[in-house]
Amino acid sequence: MILNRTYFKLIAVFIILLSSCNEDRIGEFNYGTIEGKVVSEGANVPIPNTRVSTQPITSTVFTDSIGNFTIENVPYGEYAVQARKDDFISGLELTNVLENSVVNVIFELQPSTANNKPPTTPLLVAPTQNQVLQSTEVVFEFLSVDLEGDPITYTLELRNDQNQDVLIFEDITENIFTYSQLQLGVQYFWQVTATDNINSPVLSPFGTFSVINANVDNRFLFVRTINGNNVIFSADDSGNEFQLTSDDLNSYRPRRNVAANRIAFLQSDGAAVDIYTMKRDGSDKVRVTSTVKPNGFNLNEINFSWPPTSDKIYFPQLDKLYRINSNGQGLELVYQTTDGSLISEVDVSETANIIALKTNNLDGYNVSIFTIDFSGNILDTVISGAPGAASGLNISVTNKRVLYSYDVSEFQNISYRRLDSRIFVYDWDSDITYDVSDNKPAGTNDLEPIFSPNEAFVVFTNTSNDGISQKNVYEVEIFTNDDNDTNTRLELYTNAFMPDSE
Repeated sequence: MILNRTYFKLIAVFIILLSSCNEDRIGEFNYGTIEGKVVSEGANVPIPNTRVSTQPITSTVFTDSIGNFTIENVPYGEYAVQARKDDFISGLELTNVLENSVVNVIFELQPSTANNKPPTTPLLVAPTQNQVLQSTEVVFEFLSVDLEGDPITYTLELRNDQNQDVLIFEDITENIFTYSQLQLGVQYFWQVTATDNINSPVLSPFGTFSVINANVDNRFLFVRTINGNNVIFSADDSGNEFQLTSDDLNSYRPRRNVAANRIAFLQSDGAAVDIYTMKRDGSDKVRVTSTVKPNGFNLNEINFSWPPTSDKIYFPQLDKLYRINSNGQGLELVYQTTDGSLISEVDVSETANIIALKTNNLDGYNVSIFTIDFSGNILDTVISGAPGAASGLNISVTNKRVLYSYDVSEFQNISYRRLDSRIFVYDWDSDITYDVSDNKPAGTNDLEPIFSPNEAFVVFTNTSNDGISQKNVYEVEIFTNDDNDTNTRLELYTNAFMPDSE
């Protein structure tokens, strides 16, 4: 019995001793430390605020602003250390923690998109290789596919064989893009870049196309509204049309000069308008006016004159009439109204020393149409102080007739709406005015008349008097006698206005 008690005491002491030894083993001298750094793979850029933990579980810490971390009081043994950060692939490192020692662990994390595939090489769909375009507008079509469904952004680069200009259009999110400022007779080269904003951009092969040369023999000019801008077109006798100015710019009132073989026109930039000239194919656009610009009660209603055999362009600025060389030099004041009325339209025959003018008040009314010589002396008065609106001044090649339109309803309002505008021919020799709109449809206006090249016809614009409907260009034969001849109208161009012809 005594022996058994002694035996049990010895066992108890052994257990205590053993327990004491174990306590010494897990004390402060039996821990280690894990420290390290988390960086991006390749770039070696520190990644702050990365979550670092161990398995078996000890502590969880986060990297500081320079990517460093420290896990203290880690019992010695083998551990799997993990680094986790949004937008990166988690990293896992095995390490062995020793007593009273520091273990260093470096993580190089890959972006979570590291295995993401780039878009496919863009396919150039249109224009096709070596295609010849029939206008100055091109619709680019291209196609690229991203297998992960990532959104694709395109960049289009456009070059030409005429100069070193490089046009770059960025942030295109659709696989179609329209450009409207091509040059006639020019060859173009284009390339598309596709990116998913994850991988490196992918380049397409180069594509090439060209623009047809304009027919410089086109006799007709007119204006059409595209994308909110006025755009100038030319057309031949068969009705084939060709766009001469960009639909990104507001260009109107084309006037051809046969001697110079160029076209003058107005182009507005905000509240200002300038006179430009260009070749008959639409190339070589040159601004003529600068400090003194065309101006009047309404920029859409003013007109200018470029006599056929002259190098001088005549234009109004409020109550003054100026002329300037087509190269922009030699600005001169020609005439100023004596009553403060505004000059809106002008047509000039230098050979006959005749200037035809249309004047009006600030609202466009109180209209006068008259002719003067180059000394400012009044020759003939066609209309004087008339109510209602008038427009479209044109002197015949014989210098014996003047053409204009006038709203016989004499309606006046702030929007300058016309209700019954008709075309008239005034004959200076007989002092007789002829109405050539006797066959005009009711509720419409005949506007912007000019003589045809043979002066047997008038080319003009017809549109509804509502002021918002489509405009069309017509031709009508002139009858200046008392016969019962009917003026038959022939439609020349639809959705067109401001005609000119040679």
